[in-house]
Amino acid sequence: MAMAGGSDDGEPMMEMNMTPLIDVLLVLLIMFIITIPIQTHAVKVDLPVNDPNSQQNVVDAQKNKVSIDPAGVVSWNGAPVDTVTLQQYLEQTTQISPEPELHFQPDPAARYAKVDEVLAVVKRSGVTKLGFIGNEQYRNDF
Repeated sequence: MAMAGGSDDGEPMMEMNMTPLIDVLLVLLIMFIITIPIQTHAVKVDLPVNDPNSQQNVVDAQKNKVSIDPAGVVSWNGAPVDTVTLQQYLEQTTQISPEPELHFQPDPAARYAKVDEVLAVVKRSGVTKLGFIGNEQYRNDF
């Protein structure tokens, strides 16, 4: 009696049975998927903490700008300041090495008395690197 599924000539089968191999690979794949931890797609960022007790560092180490608008409001890097605060900021700039540049830009319509007052504060603070910017707005006045 002959077996069905092959030739009767007694030669070995040339085809390999792939089913057990595929079963083992699928089990291994499932095991790897189960054991891999779930990835969280988060970027860790150190955010600044808002501490009301600490003063923001408003003095730039490269250059700072003092401007005066037509109403006589003095601004330090775009933020309005009073004379005492301006004096403190200017003293902080003299402590930085190398000393940052101070750009001074009064508006053409600003009162001369206010400009003179601010220049006196700058002189008293001991700033050595002072530059006037915006002088081209006065070219047609003379």
